[in-house]
Amino acid sequence: MKERVVRAAEAALAHHQYVSAIDVLTGARLLEPTQVEAWRKGRIDFLERVIQGNLKKISLSMAIFRHWAREKGLKPSETGYVRRTRAGTMDLQFSKSGDPAIEKSYRTHYVSPVLSERKQQRITEKLSRAAEPVVFEILRDSQCSECGAEVERGSFLFMEAGQPLCLPCARMDGLEYLPAGDAALTRRSAKYSQRTAVVVRFSRSRGRYERQGILVETSAVERAEQECSLDHDERTKARAVGAARRKEQDRALIAQMTARIGILFPRCPPNEAAAIAAHTAARGSGRVGRTAAGRSLEEQALAAAVTAAVRHEHTKYDALLAAGLDRDLARQQVADQVQAILAAWRK
Repeated sequence: MKERVVRAAEAALAHHQYVSAIDVLTGARLLEPTQVEAWRKGRIDFLERVIQGNLKKISLSMAIFRHWAREKGLKPSETGYVRRTRAGTMDLQFSKSGDPAIEKSYRTHYVSPVLSERKQQRITEKLSRAAEPVVFEILRDSQCSECGAEVERGSFLFMEAGQPLCLPCARMDGLEYLPAGDAALTRRSAKYSQRTAVVVRFSRSRGRYERQGILVETSAVERAEQECSLDHDERTKARAVGAARRKEQDRALIAQMTARIGILFPRCPPNEAAAIAAHTAARGSGRVGRTAAGRSLEEQALAAAVTAAVRHEHTKYDALLAAGLDRDLARQQVADQVQAILAAWRK
């Protein structure tokens, strides 16, 4: 346990120069990031409910963390964790008991002493900021749990403590929907709006919620539109320069991946290695090549990309899926063939 906690704390400190209890719990695999997100949005009443292990194990982990922080000479800083509600904000609860001393222990994060006071203040403000409310664009008809109004498919619904609310009951009916697509307009509208919410919709094909746009005040949109019209030409030129830069970065990444795949799988045909690299590194694809591990050319990530390519291009996997076979069963049926090809490419 000590090794896991220290490793997680060291990684967090190296990444962002401060460490929180949540960093340690997630890094030590005692807590899932998705559960933290659900807790911050009010869908979980206290965080200890979803931490893996009993209270003794959790207390031990936190004691190891605090001892490590003191030995490192890190500066303790108490942070407020809050979430948004219809009435404003409310404190998030970490422990089952809600004991003030335990809550303070969880809220305290530890900052590198080399950071300036200004940066330390920015970190505290960032951690104390409530998560943006999330509104769902629903895929089926629903009903508001408060007023009983029917909410039709394609409309917006807000979830509070597991209960669906229509926008009037959630006090968001005065907000305007701004679809994604214009980053400058979205950014400026959110900046000038006192109230905002993120709109998401569930993608059945990808099995996840995807951002569709935001809800903001109409006056904020109007102000943002005026600003955007004034510097449109300048932003157009900047986008062109940025697109060219990203294209060159992608070309370099694909070349590096192709070379790395050739080292890991020396007998992989060069044209296939290049095709695999181009496929997995496609920007915006969400594939393994676009993850941090993929861009760092880590062996596990690139091996996963090659494995997926072999499964799709050299087996009947796609035909099995088209015939309606379960994905896991289809993978099992072609697993031996995939491993044989990979073994041949590694020789």
